[in-house]
Amino acid sequence: MAFSGKAPVMHLLAHRGYHADVPENTMAAFEAALRLGVDGIETDVRLSRDGLPVIVHDRVVPGQRAVAELTRREIEDALGHPVPVLAEILEAFPEILWNIEIKNPEAQPAAIPVLRQFQRRRRLLVTSFRHDVVMRCAGELEADCGLLLAHRPLEVAAVIAGCAAQPRIKALVWDYNIIDAVVLNEVERAGWRNYAYGAVTAAEHRHCAQLGLAGLITDYPLHLRQPHAGAVGGAGS
Repeated sequence: MAFSGKAPVMHLLAHRGYHADVPENTMAAFEAALRLGVDGIETDVRLSRDGLPVIVHDRVVPGQRAVAELTRREIEDALGHPVPVLAEILEAFPEILWNIEIKNPEAQPAAIPVLRQFQRRRRLLVTSFRHDVVMRCAGELEADCGLLLAHRPLEVAAVIAGCAAQPRIKALVWDYNIIDAVVLNEVERAGWRNYAYGAVTAAEHRHCAQLGLAGLITDYPLHLRQPHAGAVGGAGS
C-alpha cells in the first residue's frame, strides 16, 4: 500500500524497534515500539546462508562471523535470541509504516518476493545505502522507495534526476548531521519527501519536528512519545 504527498505531521519511526530493554530487531523490540505509539518501524534485512531474509543489522555477529556465512539457527545461537525473517514481522504488525532497509544486494532476491506479497496490504518504504538496490526495488515493486544518504551531495538535483526513470523513488533519508533547511527545501520543491535518522537529544528531535520532515527514524522515541500503559522503560539520550 503506497502513500503519497507530504505528511502534515512528522511520522516517528522506531529505529530497529524500541530496544532499551530487549534486543534490537526482534519481535519484542517491535512490540515495545508499538506500545510507545510510534507511527512506524525501521528495520534491516540481510541474507542468511540458508537463503532467508533475516532481520539483522550488523554484517557480523559475535566471534566475527559473517551473517552471510551462517544459517538462521546459527545466527540465533550467536546472538542469543530469536531472529525473525521478513515475512514474520510484516505478518505480525500490519497497522504501521514499515521502513525496510535492504543492507546489501545479496539480500534483495530474497526480500523482493516477500515485499511483493505484502505490498498492497502494508505501508512500505523500501530504502538502502545501495542506490542500485533501490532502483531495482522500484522497478519490481508497487511500494514507495527512498535513498539513504550519509553525505551531502554536491548537487541534490542530480541525485533526484538520476531517479527520473523510477517514479516510485520519492524520498531521501538523511543523516541528521548533514541536513539544513536549504537542502530539505530543494528536495520538497522537487516533489520528494525528506526523512532523517540519527537525532539523539530531545532538542534535536524537536528541531526535526520543526523542519517539516515526512519522518524521523530514532532510537529515542520517548523524546516525542509518551509510553502507553504497560510500556517498557525508556532509553537515555
